[in-house]
Amino acid sequence: MNNERLHYGDRIIYMEGVVVDVDDCSISVDLKGRLGFFKAPKRMFICDTEPKVGQEVGWNMSFPEQLGPEVNEKYVSNIEKERRNQEKMRRQMEN
Repeated sequence: MNNERLHYGDRIIYMEGVVVDVDDCSISVDLKGRLGFFKAPKRMFICDTEPKVGQEVGWNMSFPEQLGPEVNEKYVSNIEKERRNQEKMRRQMEN
């Protein structure tokens, strides 16, 4: 882990959410308190049984911190390329 790049100390917060979707690869969770939604790979979840819609999950987290003003052009290029490909597929489906 590269914690030297972070300027603020960890402020670990306990969060909870409710499983709203489970597919072959991922689990989707609505955060309690209207704080949003996230989807993560199944391998990131610790489960004793197969996860099901409606189950509650809990975890510790901190706040994401911006590491600097620089933009990673490689990621921007990949995002734009993916958007163009999706738009192209959308147009093909419409025709």
